[in-house]
Amino acid sequence: MDGFGAQLAVRLDALLPHLNERQRRLLFGVEARLLGHGGIRAVAQLAGVSESTVRRGVSELKSGADPMPAGRARQAGGGRSRAEERDPGLVPALLALVEPDERGDPCSPLRWTTRSLRHLSAELGRQGRPVSAMTVGRLLKANGFSLQGTAKTLEGDQHPDRDAQFRYLNQQVKEHQAARQPVISVDAKKKEQVGLLPMSGREWRPCGQPIQVEDHSFFAGPRVDTVIPYGIYDLTANTGWVNVGVDHDTAAFAVASIRAWWYARGRLDYPHATRLLITADAGGSNSYRYRLWKAELAAFAAQAGLTVTVCHFPPGTSKWNKIEHRLFSHITTNWRGRPLTSHEVVLNTIAATTTQTGLRVEAVLDHGAYPTGIAVSRDQLQALPITPHAEHGQWNYSIAPTGANDTAPPRADQRATARTQALQMLTDPRLTGMTTTELDKLRAGLAPAQAARSEQHRYVLRGGRRVATTGRSRSLLSDADEVLITVVYLRQICPQKVLCDLLGINPVTIGQAIKATRQLIDEQKISITPTVVRYFTHADDLRAWTTNAGPANHPPTPPARYRLTDPRLTGMNREALHTLLEELIVPYAAAIEQRRHRQRGGDRRLGTRAGVFRQKITDSDRILATILYRRRVCTLDTLAELFDVSRSTLWNAINDVLPILDDRRITITPAQHRHATAIDLLASTEQPPPGTHAAENRQLVS
Repeated sequence: MDGFGAQLAVRLDALLPHLNERQRRLLFGVEARLLGHGGIRAVAQLAGVSESTVRRGVSELKSGADPMPAGRARQAGGGRSRAEERDPGLVPALLALVEPDERGDPCSPLRWTTRSLRHLSAELGRQGRPVSAMTVGRLLKANGFSLQGTAKTLEGDQHPDRDAQFRYLNQQVKEHQAARQPVISVDAKKKEQVGLLPMSGREWRPCGQPIQVEDHSFFAGPRVDTVIPYGIYDLTANTGWVNVGVDHDTAAFAVASIRAWWYARGRLDYPHATRLLITADAGGSNSYRYRLWKAELAAFAAQAGLTVTVCHFPPGTSKWNKIEHRLFSHITTNWRGRPLTSHEVVLNTIAATTTQTGLRVEAVLDHGAYPTGIAVSRDQLQALPITPHAEHGQWNYSIAPTGANDTAPPRADQRATARTQALQMLTDPRLTGMTTTELDKLRAGLAPAQAARSEQHRYVLRGGRRVATTGRSRSLLSDADEVLITVVYLRQICPQKVLCDLLGINPVTIGQAIKATRQLIDEQKISITPTVVRYFTHADDLRAWTTNAGPANHPPTPPARYRLTDPRLTGMNREALHTLLEELIVPYAAAIEQRRHRQRGGDRRLGTRAGVFRQKITDSDRILATILYRRRVCTLDTLAELFDVSRSTLWNAINDVLPILDDRRITITPAQHRHATAIDLLASTEQPPPGTHAAENRQLVS
């Protein structure tokens, strides 16, 4: 028995790990029957199981039952029943919670929460069907559900010319490549912050030694550098050029990047090039809508002597731009998980980007300033040598280099110089109504309030948080410049459009500067005396008047609006006219405000105009026009032409002023001569009237 027991122990140790529950019982039963009397106890002791288990195995052998189906160890029906078997309505109730197509479906109890297993289990419990989250997951998988994210496949409404533009763009690329002319794809990459900041992605490092970075990027400090990589990808040579800017992503920066690529790489790779094809998306700094983009390209074309052709991808299709998946994607992969701690790290990481297909990339740092707010007028745009293509001309156009006898479009630095000269011109005491010392004193007095206003504005924008900012001004105008243009504007020397054209700044920037500075001037109760009439309605008139001022015996040519105050037209000298206008302006403004109060049924809401008047004619102009109308010096149409407004606008203004004249019993004597045209009327003012002094004619702005 001892020898047999040892053999039995060896057999059990070898077989038991490979058998299921029923197979073990049957093995115990076989061995016990072979041992005979006392075998059940002996096998139970050797196997370490209870005697009842061995006895059950013996009973199953004696019963002669059929073998179990494959994969089963017990008879069907054994164990606890499944939840869906106990509650047939469980699965339909679960599917009703997850089957609605939209997350906010009004029929779903889980309308505004995530359909997690825990939430689904809790909702089924509230319906009287208690079930665990694990069971919910098993039932969902059994019914074909799985965890899924969103798929970016819907492209929305497509432009009707989308496919045609793709074919035309591809045709242009092939034609330029066949002629061995350069073809580049351009775009700006996402702005990146420089510092120990989190970067997406992972890279191999020793276990447990990750690079430690700031937990939140907007707590990096009050000042942080940012970089803007603008890429140029050469489709033919499979090379990339990245201009890393540190200021703003503007159209001027985009063209400056193309210019840098051309003089560093393009003209060396294509020494005989006469044309350049640029493929770009429809938005961003290289948008086809931006006039500055086209103006800067025209300046580059003239400088490089190239015919620049631009083909834009249709809106919403920028992902098809070659630079996105042939250059930018590889740069992003190359610096994954690596903090961009300095400009050197950014440049070296970009320059080290390579692919198995032979991509080579160069990167340079651009310290240039590219402020926002630069405007290009419609007249300046029309003067550019731009030829739209017959196929969708707004997306496809060519810019010719200017010839030897043509004037080259101004570059960004030339426009900046012209803006500085224009600001210096506006400091003329005849325009500001104050001396240089008085103007400087006003600027110094408003400087602290302007600084506090700027800081408060930034505080409101960031919601009180200490966010990372570049510390660079986003405006073309300094605080002193804002004070200057506000003074000129409140003096009513010219309308806002003239300031925009004169300085090359868009109306939004000008309007915001005037609005904010006007509020500070009002808070400090500073009075800016307006002129009698708004003299200059075009930037060229203002520029010509200030630059052509000669000696005392050769006064500058008066602007047309000033010549309307000629005593032969108004029937009174300019001093008397000035006195009359000052007398009528206040009651006229009060009457107009009273009428508008009745029309709107209450007080004006704060901030609706904030002192920024956009009318083409001021209150003084309206009173002057009414005087001339009562004098009958010309027809209403001629007056409308002289004041550069529509006939209906001028007629409404005259009807507003006439009751003021009648209430004050001011008599206007009709003129002896009625002029047929505006030219005749202005010609009558060219010679000084008898008995006047030359000094009166030179006093244009008082």
